Parts: sequence; structure tokens; C-alpha cells
Amino acid sequence: MSEADLIKRCKRADRDAFNELVLKFQSPVINMAYNMLSDYEDANDAAQEVFVRVYKSIGSFKGNSSLTTWIYRITSNVCADILRKRQRAGGVISINAPPDDGAEREIKDTAPEPEEQIEQNERQRAVRDAIASLKAEYREVITLCDIEMMSYDEAAEVLRCPVGTVKSRLNRARNGLRKILIKNKNIF
Repeated sequence: MSEADLIKRCKRADRDAFNELVLKFQSPVINMAYNMLSDYEDANDAAQEVFVRVYKSIGSFKGNSSLTTWIYRITSNVCADILRKRQRAGGVISINAPPDDGAEREIKDTAPEPEEQIEQNERQRAVRDAIASLKAEYREVITLCDIEMMSYDEAAEVLRCPVGTVKSRLNRARNGLRKILIKNKNIF
């Protein structure tokens, strides 16, 4: 089904179409939220809120942007709301905190050598920690451009800012990451 057909059916409150929309965007939304929030449970909560907002406002979707961009914008707003609530509450959740259910959240490297796997995990953790320590606006642009692989134009549309702002924030974010990671040069 084309994106236009999916939108039309969702606007008519077709539950099957909305379920299809959720299935299509669930993983990307959770991934983006996890990269923004650095917490698996918060990412799942954010994804639920995103799809509630999508359901409630799909009727007002005008199609000025792609459905993907619109959903990423909602995801960005939901994550920003959660981050603001965290700041007010003073609660910051460490990316190093073990998950409550004891499940492993990292994607395992399939390399057979245990030492290589440990090194890979340490590098991934260092990068996640470095991203998590950036300002929210830099974490957001790194997530969109370098992790979600959006173009500058798409990221600008999601962030509602000029392309030049995306480029400058991305440059600052990458430089900040570089400085943080250079301090951990023994890992790399």
C-alpha cells in the first residue's frame, strides 16, 4: 500500500491501516527515542505517546512533508518533553544503568573472538555515553543525521530549522563527540 493510501485510510479511522502504520514505524521511532533518551523504558513510553499523538492528529496531517518526517518530528517533540521533565525532576538516568528486567539491550557483535566482542562493546558504550553527554540539540541532530541517516534537508524539516543550522549543530556535535572520545583514546 502506498503512503498516500495509508494516510487516507488512517484519516478515515481504519484500524487496520493504523496498525500497519504502527508496524512500519515502530522500530524507527523506538530507535530514535532510545538514542535521544538513553533509556529503553523511556523510549518505549515515548513511542506509545508518539503513536497516540499520531492517531489523534492524523486527520490534520496536510502532507506538506512526508509521513516519515512528520512522525519523526512528533518523536522529537515527545522526547524533548521527556527530557524537560527529567531536568525539572533532577533525574538523569545513566546509559550504563542495567535494564530492570536484566535483559541485554545491546546488539551483539557476531565475531567469534571474546576479546574482540568485549572491545566492540566498550567502544559502543563509549560512543553512547559520549552522545548521551551532549546537549539535547546536538544529541538530536547526531541521532537524525548520523544514526537515522537522514539528509540535511530531512533533518531540517524534522527540527524546523534552516539547513545551515542543522549543518552547524552537526559540526558542533561531532566536534564535541571527538573531544569526548579522544579522552578515551585507550578504547580506540
